[in-house]
Amino acid sequence: MPEPPEPQVQSAFQLFADGRAQIGRVIAGQQQLIDQALLTLLCGGHALIEGVPGVAKTLAVKTLARFLALDFRRVQGTPDMMPADILGTSIFSPKTSEFSFHKGPVFTQFLLADEINRMPPRTQAALLESMEERQVTMDGEAHPLDPYFTVFATQNPLEFEGTYPLPEAQLDRFLLKIRVPYPSVADELTVLERHHHSVEPKDLELTPLSPVDHALLACARREIRAVRIEPALFDYLLAIVRPALALGASPRASTSLMLVAKAHAARDGRDFLIPDDVKQAAIPVLRHRLVLRPEAELEGFDTDRVIADILTATALPK
Repeated sequence: MPEPPEPQVQSAFQLFADGRAQIGRVIAGQQQLIDQALLTLLCGGHALIEGVPGVAKTLAVKTLARFLALDFRRVQGTPDMMPADILGTSIFSPKTSEFSFHKGPVFTQFLLADEINRMPPRTQAALLESMEERQVTMDGEAHPLDPYFTVFATQNPLEFEGTYPLPEAQLDRFLLKIRVPYPSVADELTVLERHHHSVEPKDLELTPLSPVDHALLACARREIRAVRIEPALFDYLLAIVRPALALGASPRASTSLMLVAKAHAARDGRDFLIPDDVKQAAIPVLRHRLVLRPEAELEGFDTDRVIADILTATALPK
């Protein structure tokens, strides 16, 4: 039996438990994807999801939006996509002889940017600017985005023809990079059984869910921010991030690591941080912020392995 949650993180704990149960009715397995997607939203960040086609990346994001009762829109990345296709554009009206701003798909609460690396650099930059500034500026006028505005961007790690890799400075705008593995045999068997019993292919997407109250979501966000950190753990956080800075991570990495670690604590029902929270948060927070030398990649190293080595070499706080 899991320990009962601290009263100070009751809402966050409940939201995580309900999210796992509700989304699990649609998604077979992929617990790490579900957990990290929930972490992204509760921390107020954005996530880059990497995985081969057909591993439920899009379905998981759509189901999470339904569970949270948030507006959802999707854009498909293509090489000819322009910034106006995402942000919107000003249109001249002959009747009024004035321009009016027609909002693009970015004006939503949940935006799924499928295959973001197929968008040309100019369009990528426009989207990532709205992620950072939480607003769109058109003709000198600022248009604020929704407080729950969250971007989940997907990319295929195996197909690079006709793609535009995101620059390191833009990758840094994502709170997490979520890697979605191929499902286990047991999970894939569950997928087959669910599809076998479905009348239409979209039946799974329409599985009835019990949406959460937005008040619970807002409270959970406040609880995560209020998770306590002992002074020694600040030193531990920096001891992990400082070696990563030499490999390309920005100072934003330390604040991101701290926030996601606090969310891990709240998910487990604690209102205080422990080193294991930092360890669990480190790889998804730092993996897209590091740049390895070509010779390191030839020797079989990847960013996950480098971060794991940093965690092993960093002494635990006393």
